[in-house]
Amino acid sequence: MTTHLVWFRADLRVNDNLALAAACRDRHATVLALYIATPAQWASHQMAPRQAAYIAAHLNGLQRSLAQLGIPLIFKEVDDFAASVEAVKEVCAAHQVSHLFYNYQYEINERQRDRAVENALPDVAFQGFDDSVMLAPGSIMTGNQQMYKVFTPYKNAYLRRLREDLPECVTAPAVRESGALTDSPATITFNYPQQDFDAELFPADEKAAIARLRAFCQQQAGEYEEKRDFPAIDGTSRLSGCLAIGALSPRQCLHRLLREQPDALNGGAGAVWLNELIWREFYRHLMTYHPELCKHRPFISWTERVQWQDNAAHMQAWQQGNTGYPIVDAAMRQLNATGWMHNRLRMITASFLVKDLLIDWRAGERYFISQLIDGDLAANNGGWQWAASTGNDAAPYFRIFNPTTQGEKFDHTGEFIRRWLPELASVPVKSLHEPWTWADKRGEKLDYPRPVVDHKQARAATLAAYEAARQA
Repeated sequence: MTTHLVWFRADLRVNDNLALAAACRDRHATVLALYIATPAQWASHQMAPRQAAYIAAHLNGLQRSLAQLGIPLIFKEVDDFAASVEAVKEVCAAHQVSHLFYNYQYEINERQRDRAVENALPDVAFQGFDDSVMLAPGSIMTGNQQMYKVFTPYKNAYLRRLREDLPECVTAPAVRESGALTDSPATITFNYPQQDFDAELFPADEKAAIARLRAFCQQQAGEYEEKRDFPAIDGTSRLSGCLAIGALSPRQCLHRLLREQPDALNGGAGAVWLNELIWREFYRHLMTYHPELCKHRPFISWTERVQWQDNAAHMQAWQQGNTGYPIVDAAMRQLNATGWMHNRLRMITASFLVKDLLIDWRAGERYFISQLIDGDLAANNGGWQWAASTGNDAAPYFRIFNPTTQGEKFDHTGEFIRRWLPELASVPVKSLHEPWTWADKRGEKLDYPRPVVDHKQARAATLAAYEAARQA
């Protein structure tokens, strides 16, 4: 009898899991599952403790779901990816595995690990799948067979492909004869710092994730365009964490969206949320063709010459939400308290760090990944390089958000700011985005810092620094 092993990584679900479905097609094969925790590797990549707790919750749910299907989950913990190669070899030898199934990961270290496993097991048949994307990298290319560098033509080509033929979702496998074999404890834990997350905000198991997706597509996706930029409104899906760890697939998101909002492919209701899914694909596809993006390198080479400010006090003020700019500070406090930040606020805070404080975008990228429950290398890197004007189709370097007017525009009632900055409770709405102006006129003291920089002066200094780098 043949033995099939499914190696789970960032795909913690039984529904629409391409590797799992393929492994289960042979009804006569024994199917085992494997998950390998790599705490030292996670630490080197600064994984957020909340994301570790999120993975643990979904991993335990996955173990229960697989058990109901008659598939035992083997759990191993080793230091890093190099040690995981040996762990896979040991599992394959111990259980006489003939076929190994896994879903591709596109980051450079993960790709090197997978090649090492394949080289170490010449007698095992491997099958890999493009499971974390709707369309595989390489399927959306220019007429010259190059990867697109600009999003809009990429999106247009992407939509044409979707209109021609939608990627299919696969159902969860049928129940198999129960396998008693397991190397896993009743509750899976791993040796990595973990921090509690709010299960009301972030679905804590696969069924809850599917329910959240269904509810969002039914009730909110049609209004996403109107509501997505206002952080005081619950106008986003909060499904990014599920996508980051693979509790949902983007194909599930696509099919559910089109079921509830059938005009989304043609620019109708739901099209703007679909656009966000395509941005996610754009950054993942880019990473496969430009692996230097995994190495903290900018896509636009001349931006390496920008002379960044190494100001620890400014960095700390930004991290802690004490810059004196209310919309920036409220956003950073939301991140620190919940492990998540509204997307509009990610752009505002990133712009502030890079273009008001002139601090290297990579410092912000690292801090975000150390806090985010939805931490994802491709999306995080893509967002930071966009804000810093160093990446593909990024904001031009002379586009610099004014943090005060951004606050006035996207939190004009001050509801979001008041939620996270209670020390400004006495400040009237019309003065909330520049509270010191109001306080100074009244001769009052606020328990809130003055702005760490003057935006107008900071903008001029940033433009000069970028221009000097461009001309060097």
